[in-house]
Amino acid sequence: MRSAIKNGELIKENEAVVPITDQAIISNYSVYEALRVLGGKVVHLSDHIKRLEHSGETIGLRIPSVDWQSEIDKLIKKDNIGDATMRIVVYGTKEPLYFITWHTILTYPDSYYEEGVATTLYFGERFLPTCKTSNLLVNYLARKTAEENGAFEALLVDRNNSILEGSRSNFYALKEGKVYTAGDDLVLDGITRMSVIRALKEEGVDIVFTPIKDKDVYSCDALFISATSMGAMSISSVNGKSVKTDFEFVKRICKKVREWES
Repeated sequence: MRSAIKNGELIKENEAVVPITDQAIISNYSVYEALRVLGGKVVHLSDHIKRLEHSGETIGLRIPSVDWQSEIDKLIKKDNIGDATMRIVVYGTKEPLYFITWHTILTYPDSYYEEGVATTLYFGERFLPTCKTSNLLVNYLARKTAEENGAFEALLVDRNNSILEGSRSNFYALKEGKVYTAGDDLVLDGITRMSVIRALKEEGVDIVFTPIKDKDVYSCDALFISATSMGAMSISSVNGKSVKTDFEFVKRICKKVREWES
């Protein structure tokens, strides 16, 4: 059985439980981070912890003063972890409660990168979009809708008909040599998103921090998404209708993102 960490203590994974009668638990008053572990080393840990602290500060949840690198290394050593996806979650109970857990690293077929993925539009916005909180109902419903429609991802559309992000990803649109994406005040500032933006700048691409409208997806030159698990991935269709693609461009961006993880 896998191990986990609860407030600094190594435990069995099935012991990583929370008091379901606690109001903080009932209200999902918590923040989290999902980290990529490669060869026993955590990728971009300082960026993840910085965002964890930002999320906690935004909702008034105190993040414990912890040597996260040491805590993670302890778990990696105990379970001899090589490649994995690791999760830190901090609950705003009377005394802060945190867990570190892990599972097999998430990978995708090469065809997803070579041929792109299907998406669907979902009208809904995340609560406190700049924070990574456990309030994931909109994300869940959007992703459920995508799955029911045979799509890989759902793109969240706000009340102004702007596409802000995916249910588990950041979203970008290439049009006339410029890449459009929502501003940092409207979406989660993804760790991989920062690398994508860096890669785009290296490619000499102008970035416009303004989201496109849902009606404009079919006139764009390419659409793509990014996340820790997927890097950067092309979109091949929206709501069952094909969109323009530039696989080589997106694969170049993805390659740079992955290179910076090592």
